[in-house]
Amino acid sequence: MVIEHEKDLQQTWKEIERQLNDHSAPIQGLDVSYGFNLSGDEEGNYVLLFANNKASVTSKETAEADCTLTMKVEDFYKLLAGKLNTTTAFMMGKLKVKGSLGLALKLENILTQYRF
Repeated sequence: MVIEHEKDLQQTWKEIERQLNDHSAPIQGLDVSYGFNLSGDEEGNYVLLFANNKASVTSKETAEADCTLTMKVEDFYKLLAGKLNTTTAFMMGKLKVKGSLGLALKLENILTQYRF
């Protein structure tokens, strides 16, 4: 999926939030925040927060996040589609992780249980 307009990235985040909350079993008990610094045509900063068995997404600075992922928007879409392995992307320099790489791997495991 290649999405070219900023509103589409916003819609993608809304869909992520909706699906995580509609089918919340994989996120039960999580208390962690993920920052996303996305670059490219639809660049922006987002925080995905898991707390109280719910997920919420905000577009704000990611300095406070437990784990921050920096990548191109196109690689973010590949991650959502299950076509980007975080370990391989990290080793190839396509993904930078600030904080725990283990948390990044956990996020990948969670996201692969959904279809975005």
